[in-house]
Amino acid sequence: MKILAISGSLRKGSYNTALLTAMKELAPSKFDIFIFDGLANIPPFNPDVDPSHEPSVMALKKLIAQSDGLFISSPEYARGVSGVLKNALDWLVSGEEFINMPVAIFNTSPRAFLALESLGEIIRTMSGNIIDDACITIPLLGSNVSAEDIIADHAMSKSIKSAINVFHSKSTNVN
Repeated sequence: MKILAISGSLRKGSYNTALLTAMKELAPSKFDIFIFDGLANIPPFNPDVDPSHEPSVMALKKLIAQSDGLFISSPEYARGVSGVLKNALDWLVSGEEFINMPVAIFNTSPRAFLALESLGEIIRTMSGNIIDDACITIPLLGSNVSAEDIIADHAMSKSIKSAINVFHSKSTNVN
């Protein structure tokens, strides 16, 4: 199962990226998780510009088209989804790659519920299929932990493995 993982944070020490990295390491061998690192290269969305003229947008669209599912982890900035993530999603609205795509949303702050609600609404509007039982919050805010620390923590790694397994079982039943 090919999964594209997208962190909504560009920060070098991002908890969201650390969580996705830990997920990649903890995933069973039947999973191939690729962490997309090109959000910073995607230009501001402009509906007058054809996405096919933007190589970074086309690279993301191609990765999504080749994936069986998406893992998205986004911080909450100013009570909403990060701008770079929202911008990337805006470029995808007119494409078919996202339609009925199984998606799991991850969160690293229990206080970031507005971003989660907003992200869920965006994904549903784009016709993505959120696998609710696979969406989890791993409270990392202010913890200063790395992906290795997350993997080493029994409770966190157990929660992550469970989310991955639920995603696999529920997303394969949909497709």
